[in-house]
Amino acid sequence: MTLQPSECCDPNYRCPVELTLEIIGGKWKALILWHLSYKTLRFSQLKRRLPRVTQKMLTQQLRELERDGVVYREVYPQVPPKVEYSLTGLGSSVVPLLQQMCEWGKQFEGREDQVQQGYGS
Repeated sequence: MTLQPSECCDPNYRCPVELTLEIIGGKWKALILWHLSYKTLRFSQLKRRLPRVTQKMLTQQLRELERDGVVYREVYPQVPPKVEYSLTGLGSSVVPLLQQMCEWGKQFEGREDQVQQGYGS
């Protein structure tokens, strides 16, 4: 069953779509979650997979994802410090949505030039 926006987004309450976007929205959060969906990663490994993100922004996004309960940060008591990031159970529940976004992106990828040309006309 498909919900209509009026059924899902009551103006008197927080819309679930809005809440989802608050948690995974932004330029980097979905990509961070996508990479963590495959394996636990250290900060430097994530940074290599996302070369266009600044260190400051990656740190901020990871902190927000941790605060929202979708990413788990594990600090190992050793020198030098070792920190790993992984998805929580809640974070893992987002993976099917990310997979659907990936499929949609693949479909759109072939039409991107057509859409941009149509927009400029």
